[in-house]
Amino acid sequence: MTVRQLSLPELADACLALGVPGVGLWREPVQSYGVEATAKLVRDAGLAVTTLCRGGFLTAIEPRERAEALADNRRAVDEAATLGTDTLVLVSGGLPAGSRDLHGARERIADALGELGPYAEAHGVRLAIEPLHPMYAADRCVVSTLAQALDLAERFPAHQVGVTVDTYHIWWDDTAPRQIARAGAGGRIHTFQLADWTTPLPEGVLNGRGQIGDGSIDMREWKSYVEAAGYTGPIEVELFNDGLWARDGREVLAETAGRFVEHVIRPPEHVI
Repeated sequence: MTVRQLSLPELADACLALGVPGVGLWREPVQSYGVEATAKLVRDAGLAVTTLCRGGFLTAIEPRERAEALADNRRAVDEAATLGTDTLVLVSGGLPAGSRDLHGARERIADALGELGPYAEAHGVRLAIEPLHPMYAADRCVVSTLAQALDLAERFPAHQVGVTVDTYHIWWDDTAPRQIARAGAGGRIHTFQLADWTTPLPEGVLNGRGQIGDGSIDMREWKSYVEAAGYTGPIEVELFNDGLWARDGREVLAETAGRFVEHVIRPPEHVI
């Protein structure tokens, strides 16, 4: 999604040219290109598919809407398995129209996970609940903190349900480092994502994820938390940013890879 202006073949070529070993895919471009065709493309390129995004939106009250959501999530699991990734990221869903019942919405998510977890396990896929910043609670995700995500995930086996740790959404929460340790102890950190927090936020907010190094988040600090919790998996960069999307995609990907090395991998200049 960071370089959504690139077609999937262009993305694969650019990753190979830069030495990027894996890519997190989104369902919409995968479906447009074809799930089987995408699986062959990344396989032939030698790229790992780190995650598929996204499933979720599981808070519907009306039975028909709930059934449709469950069916769509089963399709997402099938797509993840075909692509060769073991992780499906879930954005849980916001409040249904006219509802103010956060507790009820979260319980409906738990009910849905009870149905989807065994299905995902049977296909070799884990469900990764992603808490989103509280500003998204009404319309996009009633799960706002890692603690809330873990309270849901821990009702189920870790190989079925875990969490996504995304710096953009949790950097503000001073309890998050303890929750990362909690998630690691239970084997529930299923993916780790980076995006920076820059201000002022754009109108509409959604496409305001900043390039690494442009904002307020200490990426090395958050990397140290997940590493201390035992996480050794891929680190994804996921940027929704209209300014980046308006630029040449290969240039943006090269810049992102360089920022990742500079602000995540390489020690600070004052450290010898």
